[in-house]
Formats: sequence, C-alpha cells, structure tokens
Amino acid sequence: MSFRVATYNVHRSVGTDGRTEPARIVGVVEELQADVLALQEVSFHPDKPKHLLERLRDATSMHVFEGVTLRDERGHYGNALLSRLPVREVRRLDLSVPGREPRGAIDAELDAGVPVQVIATHLGLRPFERRRQVRRLLGAVESSEAPLKVLLGDLNEWFLWGRPIRWLQQVFGDTPAPPTFPAKRAMLPLDRLWVAPPSSIVRSYAHDTPLARVASDHLPLVGEIRL
Repeated sequence: MSFRVATYNVHRSVGTDGRTEPARIVGVVEELQADVLALQEVSFHPDKPKHLLERLRDATSMHVFEGVTLRDERGHYGNALLSRLPVREVRRLDLSVPGREPRGAIDAELDAGVPVQVIATHLGLRPFERRRQVRRLLGAVESSEAPLKVLLGDLNEWFLWGRPIRWLQQVFGDTPAPPTFPAKRAMLPLDRLWVAPPSSIVRSYAHDTPLARVASDHLPLVGEIRL
C-alpha cells in the first residue's frame, strides 16, 4: 500500500499578489490529491459560512481537524490536519514558548492497514524556540508505538546545520529537502517531511504549479510513502 502526504503553509490565504483568495488554496489542495495534508497559517472565522476549512472539507471529503493556536478579532488561526485515512486518535500538543507567538502541533494516529503516527506542526521563528519545540516533538514520536511515523510542517529552520535538524536526522535519517520558499522562486527548504523508517518514503518534491506559485508564499511539499 502507498499513500501521499503533503504539507502546505497557506499564509492566511494571502497570495503572492497580495490578494486574499481562499478559493485558490482549495484549488492547490485539489491539485495535490493528498491522502494526508498538514496546513499551517490557517485563518478562518468559525461563525462565517464557507470559511477555508469548510471549503476544503466540501471539496475533498477528507476528515478535517483544527489545531488553533491563536484567537483574535480576525477569528481563529493555526494548524489543520486533513486525512482520507481512518483516524484512530487525535491529540493537540502545546509547543508555545513564553513571550513568543503561540505554537502547536496535531498528533494523530491514522489507520493505513497499520497504525501511522502523523504529527503536523509549525515551529517558531527564533532558534531557541525551535530547539525546545523539536525536543517536545521527538518526545511525542518516541512515545508512539506506531510502526510508521511521519512528522511534517513548516519548521522555519533556515540553518540546515542547526541542532533541530541534526536531532531530527538522528531519529528519521537524512531526508531530501526540496526548496519551497518563496513560492515564486523557491530557494529555502522551510517546509519539511520526515518519515521513520526512512525507507518508507519513495520520493518527495515541491508542488510547483502556476496556481501554487500565486496562492501562497510557500509551495506545498509532497511525499509518496510506501508501507
């Protein structure tokens, strides 16, 4: 069995042209044809009909789980996890660091014939934040008994030699990291996908299409996983 995972920072649905167009995000997600999808910087107002997550649920018929990290006058903001696979359990992890923007992760156990742990996250902008957050995430990975584990999201890690990347490599191995940012001319691999065991990932690539280059400031990162 094989399935497709993806991670996508949707930038509050604000495109590289400065326009807020949730319909373009829905279009990119439909292009991906992912079975499991992690989203970051999801902005929506729960009281307004046809907000982004409702549109995605209607367009894809996937299970949708919110990972709200911030609530303000504009509504809800944070992460989301979408899955076509049956969902056994979902947990929200608080990765917030005092004095910094609230951060979190969605830790789900899915059923792909075998249990699959999927953690979707968006890490902080400062190196000391990311070090603390990666240690928490690795604790969640180590506590899971699932034979297949996937960690994906916007790691905001600009330094490929930094300690968070080295710690992740010790657990997941050296995973390819295609550049995904900025969308118009991607040069930096801010969005990452890690799989254990690493032999389960067949390939990973940035989803670079005309619509993806304008819908958000990040390109989606896609991985093909084989059990």
